[in-house]
Amino acid sequence: MKIAILSRNAQSYSTRRLVEACKQRDYEVEVLDHLDCYVSLKKGEPTMYYHDKEITGVDAVIPRIGSSVTFYGTAIVRQFEMMKVFAANGSIAITRSRDKLRSMQWLCKEGLGMPATVFAHHAENINNIIKLVGGTPVVIKLLEGTQGIGVMLAETKKAAKSILETFHGLDKRVLIQEFIKEAGGADIRALVVGGQVVGAMKRQAEDGEFRSNLHRGGTAVPIKLTKEERQTAVKAAKAMGLNIAGVDMLQSSRGTLVIEVNSSPGLEGIEKATGKDIAGKIVEFAARKSKATKEFKRTDKVG
Repeated sequence: MKIAILSRNAQSYSTRRLVEACKQRDYEVEVLDHLDCYVSLKKGEPTMYYHDKEITGVDAVIPRIGSSVTFYGTAIVRQFEMMKVFAANGSIAITRSRDKLRSMQWLCKEGLGMPATVFAHHAENINNIIKLVGGTPVVIKLLEGTQGIGVMLAETKKAAKSILETFHGLDKRVLIQEFIKEAGGADIRALVVGGQVVGAMKRQAEDGEFRSNLHRGGTAVPIKLTKEERQTAVKAAKAMGLNIAGVDMLQSSRGTLVIEVNSSPGLEGIEKATGKDIAGKIVEFAARKSKATKEFKRTDKVG
């Protein structure tokens, strides 16, 4: 079994843990910086190169694609798919989840609980926009923001209008969302692998901050999910088409609300909070699915 990990940083915690998990199971593993990969397309012969060496013999690929290189990264994942290599997260699913607006539209379509959300081209209709999300304060999010960057809380209508006008003037697209006060600056991150929750933590924002991201100074503790929370996390990952997903949820007075589904969730916070071998679960899933896919193709040819 040979597994390739697409990562721009071989020394990051998540990548190192995936490599360790592969070696512990005696799998051959290689870390590929996807920006150093390039594709070759000929009739019926999709191939790929890393630097000047052709990539061959890979059974499964685990993508760790950063938001700033989504287009190129998913092109590389797609090439692996064309080469009949199992991708732990497919190119279409990564693209779908990376677009905050598109992902919220899919969550809405699937009937999942979510904060009231508005997407508008300008701030001229600010009164109705704020009314649609339940009044101020409101949360304003850049569509391309990650790790809490580009997420702001507007306490008043005047502040919301000012922020929206600024972003629109910079040609930046944003979402306006309902502020869930009762969440108290906390959210839940559930890690879903292969349709099952393999770990969950509750993240709490530091005093004076409403963003609970660990990169923003939040803290994390393990949490036992309710049946509703577990089902919501699994359904959200499925809605995105993701086999591996970090599903972020809020506990509200009207039930569990999904705020984001991440296709490349960091492993450090959740492994340290839960003490679980999440990387091992991901590697085992990728290997199992790769073997099952190859076996199906073999028997299908025989039949």
